[in-house]
Amino acid sequence: MTARPEGLSAYIAVTAAYWAFMLTDGALRMLVLLHFHTLGFSPVQLAYLFLLYEIAGVVTNLSAGWIAARFGLTSTLYAGLGLQVAALLALSALDPGWGLWASVAYVMAVQGASGVAKDLSKMSAKSAVKILAPKGQGGLFRWVAVLTGSKNAVKGLGFLLGAALLGLVGFVPSVLAMAAALAVVPVVILLRMPSGLPQGRKGAKFLEVFSKDPNINWLSAARLFLFGARDVWFVVGIPIYFYAVLSDGSEAGNRMAFFMIGSFMAVWTILYGAVQAWAPRLLRATERSEAALVGEARRWALALFVVPAALAALVWIAGAPAGWLTLIVVAGLLVFGALFAVNSSLHSYLILAFSTSERVTMDVGFYYMSNAAGRLLGTLLSGLTYQIGGLPACLGMAAAMVGASALAAARLGRERPVRQVPSS
Repeated sequence: MTARPEGLSAYIAVTAAYWAFMLTDGALRMLVLLHFHTLGFSPVQLAYLFLLYEIAGVVTNLSAGWIAARFGLTSTLYAGLGLQVAALLALSALDPGWGLWASVAYVMAVQGASGVAKDLSKMSAKSAVKILAPKGQGGLFRWVAVLTGSKNAVKGLGFLLGAALLGLVGFVPSVLAMAAALAVVPVVILLRMPSGLPQGRKGAKFLEVFSKDPNINWLSAARLFLFGARDVWFVVGIPIYFYAVLSDGSEAGNRMAFFMIGSFMAVWTILYGAVQAWAPRLLRATERSEAALVGEARRWALALFVVPAALAALVWIAGAPAGWLTLIVVAGLLVFGALFAVNSSLHSYLILAFSTSERVTMDVGFYYMSNAAGRLLGTLLSGLTYQIGGLPACLGMAAAMVGASALAAARLGRERPVRQVPSS
């Protein structure tokens, strides 16, 4: 009988808490996007709703790495879950009688709190993998791939859940129901959390967050542009494009459009998560050195570049939306999702491989600060490019950002010899 790996129980508990959080995170994004679009918000105004969410992520990831190093990973995990419950309750208090910009400011503030919550939870879960994963035979890559892949599959279900709840019960009942369900999770985890996570280091200094390792800095830059390339079409551009194609403006038409948009976002994210979880096998991680996997980061980024570039050209040449064009766009974005997943999985493995156990929360916090900065840039550009040039502009900008990510990935491993991953 195979022995249960040390730390597995704590890994399962952290993963379950992260799943619960990401289900509400995905649902909340769709609720906010679709609800406020039906209230007449423009693409740029919709992007504003998510800006503070992403700005909060930049700040939170820097400070969360230090907080976790100082007070322990469980403290940041509980704080993230609790803050998300508070954000959901606050969003339910939104008054429909408020003016447009008062509503925008309020939702931005609540989304900012949700962004802090998301990145506290994410940094805690990802850092825990470095501590808990078995050493050797690709164990680190497998465990981080399972965590990130399953998380994104759950978030995809959240997109569908949010769209379905909006169509069936409305905005306020939806956020209240999610707040009630999520509030149970930290209580259960608090009572049942196994040992295995570090408790903190009182001497940790904030300036330790900034890494002197060139590989970590270049990887963070590659991550910034990679996630900017996704969100530049994902956050505002594609949902609004699909809404324009699918809805006739009636209540029934809106309900059908919500379901179709939520279904696409869910399928895309679930596919993305499934490929992430499969990436170690696809890349034969147990048989290859860390140096070989570093080289793959550049090659997979170049493969990803082709998809948005081709789609941008096709949509621009077609001119007007059409049924055949929408089908090709959907298929192309699913291919983008699969290639994007391999890139993302490689990055998530490499940041843990490059970091040490002593610095893991600091390095992961800095890396996910760059991730949040990329989402912030992509979110802002998603509304702006769609308003200026429609879907072709969104996709063209995505191609440019993937190209920048590939250039940053090309610098990995040049400044120092990399450690070898033990082979099986």
